[in-house]
Amino acid sequence: MRSLMITTVLAALVTACGLSNPPPETGGSTSAPAAAPADDTAELQAAVAALPAPYNAADLAAGRRVFGQCRSCHTIEAGAPNRIGPNLHGVMGRQAGSLDGFNYSDPLKAAGFVWDAERLDQWLQAPQTFLPGNRMAFAGVRDETQRRDLIAYIEVMSAR
Repeated sequence: MRSLMITTVLAALVTACGLSNPPPETGGSTSAPAAAPADDTAELQAAVAALPAPYNAADLAAGRRVFGQCRSCHTIEAGAPNRIGPNLHGVMGRQAGSLDGFNYSDPLKAAGFVWDAERLDQWLQAPQTFLPGNRMAFAGVRDETQRRDLIAYIEVMSAR
């Protein structure tokens, strides 16, 4: 009986505080972003379809799920802060190791390439093998389809 009362009181407090509906993502959360609103779906599908092959066949929702592995260290939204890793907004077409305000490892500062789908695919497969000495503590995404979906997600969402 007592535990039922405590549960009821806690539920009432959570509801009164407005915690029953979590706040929208602000870039500081480590949870996966909510699904795109229905009016964005057509726009996002068109953006994926406009990507070069094989990324134009990607599953954006699957890419969002794979990005959940990245979200603990990276943000992707415009204006979001850097975390352990840099904000990935606008990463495609950006010189590696060049985002102002982020302290990159020496290998990334000296990498001398611009991020594109091919480089990102190589990086995501095995970051330490692709660019030895970088500080990214991530084993990589071994599955080719998951990398394709993730790269399409990054391409589309980092350009919004």
